[in-house]
Amino acid sequence: MTGVVLQQVVKRYGETQVIHGVDLAVEEGELCVFVGPSGCGKSTLLRMIAGLEETTDGAIAIAGEDVTRRDPSERGVAMVFQTYALYPHMTVAENMGFGLKMTGHPRQEIAQRVTEAARILRLEPYLDRKPKALSGGQRQRVAIGRAIVRDPKVFLFDEPLSNLDAELRVEMRVELAHLHKSMGATMIYVTHDQVEAMTLADKIVVLRAGRIEQVGSPLALYEDPGNRFVAGFIGSPSMNFLEGRAGEGGVVVPALGRTLSTGARLPASGVVTAGLRPQDLELVEGTALTVDLVENLGGHCHVHCDAPNGERVVVETKGVRAPRPGAQVEVRVDPARLYLFDPESGARLR
Repeated sequence: MTGVVLQQVVKRYGETQVIHGVDLAVEEGELCVFVGPSGCGKSTLLRMIAGLEETTDGAIAIAGEDVTRRDPSERGVAMVFQTYALYPHMTVAENMGFGLKMTGHPRQEIAQRVTEAARILRLEPYLDRKPKALSGGQRQRVAIGRAIVRDPKVFLFDEPLSNLDAELRVEMRVELAHLHKSMGATMIYVTHDQVEAMTLADKIVVLRAGRIEQVGSPLALYEDPGNRFVAGFIGSPSMNFLEGRAGEGGVVVPALGRTLSTGARLPASGVVTAGLRPQDLELVEGTALTVDLVENLGGHCHVHCDAPNGERVVVETKGVRAPRPGAQVEVRVDPARLYLFDPESGARLR
């Protein structure tokens, strides 16, 4: 059974439309990530699924049932927010079981569900503590536990890791991946962080301005982006976009000082945008580029180079050795890793 289906979903605030006819199917047991820049509509879309925002047009189905006009409590969803929203005067166990208590569940059943959720999230030693005695990661686990005890059809996560420091984010990201694997639950996760999207998702939905740009697995979106926006958003550091033009034998890329062969159909104007991922470039001796900045990240470096035409090229190198700022270099390019885009529409040229 399909977990969540959106059919031509629209959201308007007065005369302003922010979600434009979204169609999407999230399969049962799938971890689907909505990703995109701030203001793209990903949180609004999540809140519409939860019932916290009214759906202007279209339909939303959960587990095969139309829930478009149902109250949030009747949709079988549980939501984890960016803020922990824990009651400071309650213990961890009381916080996790409070929702069940308010809906009249028997005390013994509440205790059993809380105990099981605490086991899954490794919170057993903290059940009698108050939130002030917990770390940020532990508080977020309590918030997730509060959702687990409800045994929902769908879990909804609205940027749950954005308030954590870098180390805790990595730790919680791994825990969420393990949680999904162990529970096999349907989850929809919102983030603006493409690293979270790439590492967590079974399916990524890339949104821009209230529309879906592309849907696919993390590797599919990385290897085969449908347009310049997706190519630039998925992958870190971002893809290099350079001016290009049709030439004899392929595409001339002035910033690199070379012509790259391609089988893509080029526009009549002959003008294109050449896309090259930093991971697909190799630094070699030469004079085409000048090293401006080197970011040493330990196991690899990001080398920022300036071209004579004013464009910038970023190259990712392995290891800690990299040329110093001011050095003259060139890059070696595998033409098979060249992406071409229409400079006006941003559409991929194939």
